[in-house]
Amino acid sequence: MAPLIAPSILSADFAHLADEAAAVAGADWLHVDVMDNHFVPNLTLGLPVVKSLLKATDIPIDCHLMITDPDRWAVAYAEAGAYNVTVHAEAVADPVAMAANLRAAGARAGLSLKPGTPLDGWVDVLKHYDTLLVMTVEPGFGGQAFMADMMGKVRQARTLVDTGHLTVIVQVDGGISADTIDQAAEAGADCFVAGSAVYSAQNPAAAVAELRAAAARHRPPAG
Repeated sequence: MAPLIAPSILSADFAHLADEAAAVAGADWLHVDVMDNHFVPNLTLGLPVVKSLLKATDIPIDCHLMITDPDRWAVAYAEAGAYNVTVHAEAVADPVAMAANLRAAGARAGLSLKPGTPLDGWVDVLKHYDTLLVMTVEPGFGGQAFMADMMGKVRQARTLVDTGHLTVIVQVDGGISADTIDQAAEAGADCFVAGSAVYSAQNPAAAVAELRAAAARHRPPAG
């Protein structure tokens, strides 16, 4: 599959989200970080804003729920029309049921791992999921430095996919830019969340295209 670029509206102008979504025309997904100031020390936006954004763009919405009780709230994002809904392994109480419920509600199911969470204990659970989000920063704030030591986790996930043990899209989020996307692509990531690298650019849509081309150049050969 071609590399997927998911601009993060965490770095956009919240007062003009419809315009900011339009500014990244051609993006594969639009990444929306939902934070509750409990699971992570930041508060962003919730379901009402996501519903409004869904009406304002045709780009598939990729919701990343950094919240303490995803079992209660996540399915509503799928029912609203989000394309992919990601919950955190560290927060979800019943991850297998969560995946089934998200899919039944019409979304793809994603599972995210914080930097300190090893992949090993989640392989069997991930067989029920569509997306694995490997955090390459500590979740909570945009603009953090890329954690290159997370590439071992990405390589491990890539190997599991290539050998048929998993069928997930491998996504990375945190510090992705023109300077770091090559490392993530070489490690085997499929989908790249980029916030500041896109929305601080003079032409965000062109930045999306440039990141996608850079990822494609550095991806390992298929097979």
